[in-house]
Formats: sequence, C-alpha cells, structure tokens
Amino acid sequence: MSDGVTAIFVLIIIFGSIFGIFYLYYSTRNKERLALIEKGADASIFIKGKSNDNNPAPFWKVFILNVSVLLMGIGLGTLIAMILSNSLSLNYEDAEAIYPGVIFLTAGAGLFIGFTLTKKLDKEQ
Repeated sequence: MSDGVTAIFVLIIIFGSIFGIFYLYYSTRNKERLALIEKGADASIFIKGKSNDNNPAPFWKVFILNVSVLLMGIGLGTLIAMILSNSLSLNYEDAEAIYPGVIFLTAGAGLFIGFTLTKKLDKEQ
C-alpha cells in the first residue's frame, strides 16, 4: 500500500475509535438513567452542581491554582539555583547538580502550597 492509503486508514481508525468511545459512553449513560427512572429514582440526581451539600471547587479553578503555584515554584527554584551557583562560585559540574535539586525542591513545595490552597478553596465553596 502507498503511504497515502495507509494514512487514510489510520485516520479512519482513530476517528472511528473516538466515535465508538463517545457512542458507548452516551448510550450506556442513557440506559443507566432510564433504568433508574423506571425504578422510581428522582430525576434531580442527573443535574450536576445543583445540590447544596458539600460542593467542591470547580475543576478549572483547582487546576489553574495548582499549575500556577507549580510554575512559580519552578521559576523560584531556577532563580535560587542560579544565585547559589554564582554566589558560591561553583565549577560547572557542581552547578550542574544543584539546579535539578533546587528546582525539584521548590516545585514540590509549590505543589504542597497548591494542595493547601485547594483545601482552603474547597472549604470556602
């Protein structure tokens, strides 16, 4: 087969798989809901975000908060590593080892701060 025909088959397989996943998801969800309604369940359980009890913060707020704090931690780690390597006048091999250590340390601290801020955000909601 030529490369063009192979590419078309690959695209058909990819889009067919995506269609199949969405079809199975929605048809299964529909059958599940119909079965619950037949058993007499209240239809309000299908409406997302309308209950007043223990609503967590929206996903996008949590994601943006954690990514921003992580990126600030990486930037701070790079800055601290650069300051340390220049102020201690380290040679190249020693400075090479200090950069990943400080970056990962501050990125981990940033993730921990993001976690605590997310907990606080969930309590406010």
